[in-house]
Amino acid sequence: MDSHKVDPITPVNPAATTASASQDTTSSQQREGDYATKPEAHPGTSAEAKVETEADADEDSPVYDEAGIAPSIAASASTDENIEPDTWLSDEGYAESTSTRYLTSIASDIRRGVEENGRLYAAYGKYQSWLPIDDEELDRNDLQHFKFTLLLNNRLYIAPMPASPQKILDIGTGSGIWAIDIADQFPSASVIGVDIAPTQPSLVPPNLTFEIDDVEHEWLWGESKFDFIHARELIMAIRSWPRLFQQAYRALKPGAYIQLSASVPNFQSDDGTLPADSAYIETGQIYFDMSEKVGVSGKEPLRWVEYLQEAGYEDIVQKVYKIPTNPWPKDERLKKIGALELTHYRDGIMNVFARGYTTILGGDEAYFQILMAKARREVEDRNMHSWVPL
Repeated sequence: MDSHKVDPITPVNPAATTASASQDTTSSQQREGDYATKPEAHPGTSAEAKVETEADADEDSPVYDEAGIAPSIAASASTDENIEPDTWLSDEGYAESTSTRYLTSIASDIRRGVEENGRLYAAYGKYQSWLPIDDEELDRNDLQHFKFTLLLNNRLYIAPMPASPQKILDIGTGSGIWAIDIADQFPSASVIGVDIAPTQPSLVPPNLTFEIDDVEHEWLWGESKFDFIHARELIMAIRSWPRLFQQAYRALKPGAYIQLSASVPNFQSDDGTLPADSAYIETGQIYFDMSEKVGVSGKEPLRWVEYLQEAGYEDIVQKVYKIPTNPWPKDERLKKIGALELTHYRDGIMNVFARGYTTILGGDEAYFQILMAKARREVEDRNMHSWVPL
């Protein structure tokens, strides 16, 4: 029987979760992160699942995993390893794709988007978008990509991947940077990046196509088409994860993987240096309140394993990564990740909150500006050894 596998990456109090599906014919390598696979049984049939907690990624492992064994289901994940703080810290051949023709045919109102408070938002999609689509937001997207790739030890994915994938889908492609990199890595694969906004570049690898669509609509790609599906940081974007997973299940080839990742801003510290009354913690709660109000709960990634199991996936694996919130760690790689996260929070977090705090929560803008100023000062303090789960 056909089966799909899912491999999610999920933090203890997840900031991010990934799910993936792999073919049973792939060779066995060390698995890292969270992922799952489409089972050999069709949805509705029973499938046994093992529970496994993964350790942090091996620093000496290869840059890319191109094959792997069927992952296990991890209903919970742990982050037992503490990050050691540093005692002294210092700062540190393309072709024009077929997407070009597609983008030029899009209606001008979709291309222009909607301008609000000096920011540009998508004008297409089933629901209102709460993230901008302008150059500032695309820069944030690219910065996030570099941070996540560094977090995964210079990998674009952690779930098992066929040695020669034929078709790869990137959901919520944003600036298209992950899709571009994966298309470069697998030049023989056909890569599709989909988003509700036409913000991607026109000069991309010839095997990459960008499509403008809302994945909350009915998928039109057909059944058993993709060897790998990737979705990362779909912030306040998905209202029904169960339906998304069901559609992805149908679109995956038997044994293929879907990899998911999402930040859940449940800010923490291992040594008590993050006070409970922190303005930084309050900004995370504001995100949760906003997302709940518009029906796109920021805590939904905590239920991904449940949803994936219900959709028929098996061999689900979860992994928690600790993202330092400034360059406080002693480890050089984690220090760089912390510097990137600090820049993301300090310079980019207003992208998430600008449209929503007053509109969604009816909050006072003056109070919010004061709160954000306090939170920025806190997160810049390297004596605060905080981290966000991914």
